[in-house]
Amino acid sequence: MPKISDTLWELAATEVHNRVSGAGEGEGQGNGDAPGPCERTVFFMGSKTGGKTTVMLRCLDRDEVPKPTLALEYTFGRRARGHNTPKDIAHFWELGGGTSLSDLIQIPITAQNVRTLSVVLVLDLSKPNSLWGTLERLLQAVQAKVDGVLSELQKTGERRSDRNPTLNSSTPQHLHKDHPDRQFISPFPVPLLMVCSKYDIFQDFESEKRKVVSKTLRFLAHYHGASLIFTSNKSESLMSKTKGLVAHLAFGTDRGKTVSTDHSKPLIILAGIDSLSQIGSPPTTDIDVSSLHARNPLDLWKKVFERVFPPESTGDLKELRNPARDPQFREAQVDSMRSQKDQELEQYKRNSSKSWKGMDLEAEPRGQRS
Repeated sequence: MPKISDTLWELAATEVHNRVSGAGEGEGQGNGDAPGPCERTVFFMGSKTGGKTTVMLRCLDRDEVPKPTLALEYTFGRRARGHNTPKDIAHFWELGGGTSLSDLIQIPITAQNVRTLSVVLVLDLSKPNSLWGTLERLLQAVQAKVDGVLSELQKTGERRSDRNPTLNSSTPQHLHKDHPDRQFISPFPVPLLMVCSKYDIFQDFESEKRKVVSKTLRFLAHYHGASLIFTSNKSESLMSKTKGLVAHLAFGTDRGKTVSTDHSKPLIILAGIDSLSQIGSPPTTDIDVSSLHARNPLDLWKKVFERVFPPESTGDLKELRNPARDPQFREAQVDSMRSQKDQELEQYKRNSSKSWKGMDLEAEPRGQRS
């Protein structure tokens, strides 16, 4: 039974979970020895209009025209591991609005799913000036939430992953304990896939700028223990490889073995196979590194990158924290009525202010007589 304190999101997630679980149990009857279905959660976030929905729909084999994501959206997919076996379940959450709605990250990350959670960060290669800021802000928000949930689980002594022994802790294990870079990097607390979209536009950039972006994203992927792929919805080959990496997170399928580290081509680098020695130093042709006063390697890469691609002003982002002012959500009739009500509200405030001032003036003589 739902509790009065349950939010709409919690009620909806519970309803979908019950429906999917019931269907899975029905299909699994008659095979008592088969393992139960696995459930995983994949959280899509990243650049605004960067192609998150396109990648997600492709992974779910849905032939639909992508629509702008309204704040935070949910769907799910199911896939059988073999003939006459229960279907695994993947819960897909997608955060819209780029970084402007990052507060909503709190909703899809819970104690129930944190140990089977993975993140797909979609970055728009055609807008390099916003790449670092988008990555930094979103990853920091997710890490803070994940760390908080895991800390609470440790305090209560709960191990929710024990309910399904086929799923281990979600902490990335791609980096071997003897990896030479282990002490210089900071792997993300859950599996992370960086999908860099719109390669068809990016490939026409100047060679030196492509090199700066490619090397920097390669470093960031390695630093966070993430897989990295450059893709484009205009390339069937790249979209197919992207689908394979997402399916690996969602359903545990083979992630493939394709690797490409040539900066003149689309990068495809799996988590754990790269190294700082192979990536090399930041491209600093016209920059005096000593003048940057970097505190650590991550800070050095950031300062070099932002010298080439100065970060965008955050003023517009703050303005769009209110989705009602976001042009992609325009509705003529709704906006017209909203404008009318705003004007009525302002008029009411002005009238109220005048009436209060009048009351103050009337009260003054009485105060003098007393």
